[in-house]
Amino acid sequence: MLKTNMRFYLLLLVFTVSSWIVAAQNTGQIKGTVTNSLSNEPIGFATITVEGTSNGATTDEQGRYTITGLKPGFYNLRLRYIGFKPKTIFEVQVTPSKVAIVDIQLEEEKTKLKEVTVESSPFVRMPESPVSLQTLGVAEIQRNPGGNRDISKAIQSLPGVASGPGFRNDIIIRGGAPNENRFYLDGVEVPIINHFATQGSSGGPVGIINVDAIREVDFYSGAFPAARGNALSSVLEFKQKDARTDKAAFRAILSATDVSLLGEGPINDKVTYLFSARRSYLQFLFSALNLPFLPTFNGFQAKVKYKIDQKNELSFIGLGAIDEFRLNTGLNTSLDPNVNPDVKNADDSLAVQERRFILGFLPINTQWNYTNGLVYKHYQKNGYHTFVLSRNMLNNRAFKYLNNDEKLGLTLDYLSQESENKFRYEHNLRVNSWKFNYGLNMETVRFTSNTFRIDRKIGSPGETDTLRFATKVNVFRYGLFGQATRSFFNEKLTVSAGLRLDGNDYSESMRNPFNQFSPRLSASWNFANNFNLNASTGIFYQLPAFTSFGYRDASGQLVNQLNNLKYIQATHYVAGIEYFSKKSFKSTLEVFYKDYQNYPFLIREQIALANLGSDFGVIGNDAVTSTAAGRSYGIEYLAQQKLSRGFYGILAYTWVRSEFQNARGEFIPSAWDSRHLLSLTAGKIFPKGWEVGVRARYAGGLPTTPFDVATSSLRTFWDANGRALPDYTRLNSTRAGDFTQIDIRIDKKWAFKKWAFNVYVDVQNLLNAQVRQQDNITVVRDANSNPVVDPNDPSRYLTTTIPNSAGNRLPSIGIVIDF
Repeated sequence: MLKTNMRFYLLLLVFTVSSWIVAAQNTGQIKGTVTNSLSNEPIGFATITVEGTSNGATTDEQGRYTITGLKPGFYNLRLRYIGFKPKTIFEVQVTPSKVAIVDIQLEEEKTKLKEVTVESSPFVRMPESPVSLQTLGVAEIQRNPGGNRDISKAIQSLPGVASGPGFRNDIIIRGGAPNENRFYLDGVEVPIINHFATQGSSGGPVGIINVDAIREVDFYSGAFPAARGNALSSVLEFKQKDARTDKAAFRAILSATDVSLLGEGPINDKVTYLFSARRSYLQFLFSALNLPFLPTFNGFQAKVKYKIDQKNELSFIGLGAIDEFRLNTGLNTSLDPNVNPDVKNADDSLAVQERRFILGFLPINTQWNYTNGLVYKHYQKNGYHTFVLSRNMLNNRAFKYLNNDEKLGLTLDYLSQESENKFRYEHNLRVNSWKFNYGLNMETVRFTSNTFRIDRKIGSPGETDTLRFATKVNVFRYGLFGQATRSFFNEKLTVSAGLRLDGNDYSESMRNPFNQFSPRLSASWNFANNFNLNASTGIFYQLPAFTSFGYRDASGQLVNQLNNLKYIQATHYVAGIEYFSKKSFKSTLEVFYKDYQNYPFLIREQIALANLGSDFGVIGNDAVTSTAAGRSYGIEYLAQQKLSRGFYGILAYTWVRSEFQNARGEFIPSAWDSRHLLSLTAGKIFPKGWEVGVRARYAGGLPTTPFDVATSSLRTFWDANGRALPDYTRLNSTRAGDFTQIDIRIDKKWAFKKWAFNVYVDVQNLLNAQVRQQDNITVVRDANSNPVVDPNDPSRYLTTTIPNSAGNRLPSIGIVIDF
């Protein structure tokens, strides 16, 4: 480890010295088109200024503009035009190697010229979602300290978003489970955004989406628009940039974990392309570090846009991944120093025990998934129609041999596929001071699985039960939605009301869409200059995981269909106050309450499914009833400074409580009850292309469930599972240690006439802080790694504990080349 760190620091020193040798004094340009967001018609004679400079431009009759003479760096653009709301575009990067293309859409405002104009916020605000909405630009994601250019890690700087010491990207919002989030890429729903995804949930260790293809991300933690259904905790809208129209351009990235290439450019005058491909080489690094698992991932992303004419455009959106997770079974796991030269002291012995423990229960896993979609937009004078046709598919295979020996037979063999064909129509319309959005969606779902697993028998923990079934389920889903928004009193008060109806043909309760009657109401009152009072409430519904749809018992019955599986319901109440400056600062304070009903309750474990989802594998593939209830509530504070005079920062604090019912109907802390979340991210851009960012985080320890040692020590149970069984009668009765971490990122950029070069060093957990987790239970093994039978009870193994902590310093270096 010392040699590895020395290499990073030596490379950093080399680039530091070279920065004084190489200099480039070329200037760059920004150009683009300004259009009406509703009609897509060009806006002529709009004024564009560049903050902090005397540069600017005015659009011509075709809405086109060009700003020249800008030194390399980041700039904020401010747009004004009579009859339209002012707009600020933050952090446009300028380099001499290629023109920065920034196309901008402005929204009409109906305030009469003779009336007093209300000062508007430079931050993105949606009248349908005046609360619980944050927007991150691409530069904020790319530079996020400790994020390693991963979008899922970048949003952990925002209020309400939990983070922890592990290396997974589980998105836990306001005390909700990781499976309560929905994702859209340019309007196409994308079920999976992480490699090695947990089926039935949303987490995984590495994001699939390439941040370099993204323009911005809208993050809703409440007040979801009516057009976005099937979510309980959050909706993330990933908006890709349009490809360049002037020439081909490429970005290549070589980091400590993977290599990627992004390309964009015109095919002809009307068609542009954008593509990205990435491949990891983590398996080589993990093998060199003697880790027990060897992951490999491949990611792909594409966008092709055909601008038919000023009123019509068609886009193809693609995203996919191929992931392989193998076990490093060649490791020497003997504790005998004469057999294993790596065992020199007690710490070495503990490390070998940890590897052996992980190898004992972790299955081999392979996955592939894709989402492809077509988005057609037709603009009219006062609105536009959107048609979205998409297909997504997941193939998930996991298997495990007893003691990782094929001769001893399988304890797990799982193969599953989920496929969805979706259609959605939306119409955005403006009539005088009213804004309308309405539409419908239809979807066909196909879920198949072949399941074989050896597990404990219900009611007889000393005996095993072999579960073997094959299933195929087809489901038809349908929905209607509409939303109306209007401003009053010279736009000082804005009110929005929406409604969704959703249904499907899986079970009787879900067939009637009026059982999923989903109203929502929000309001925003500009009661003083730069101050808004905001509120929102709504009833939201989400389908249980498809794994629950396909579960069958020994007789072949769809158990959860017989149990009349229901949509999960969450009622939200949110209120807050917002302050914004005229330029680049805002501060918000919000309180929230979420009431859950009809949550799936696992019959075997006697717990709510909301407590699962933060581990690899599959969740929901069990018999459930829609009977669990829960609640989460808290308060959030945010202070955000967008880039101004070279400085930026985000301070976010959340106090949250998350509780779900146990088997006795009592509300107890859920697995996501972190209570306190604090994040401070700040950075500074210096002359000569230097940039430094730091992020400090704190999170309260999450609840844990003690193990059932008596059952876990049974030979039949341990041979089938390889890990201890939680004692769910003591669900979440203990806690892990509090989490603290400091991350740092340093960038150095060089700008040349034909190309640009960026080197970054990103260090997660700079101080190598350790977080005490729940100790693992494992069996005692002899010098040959065989389990030791309890001499006093031949039906059991002897057990021992392995101290368990999380948190390691993870330095990474990357090279970014634009050409």
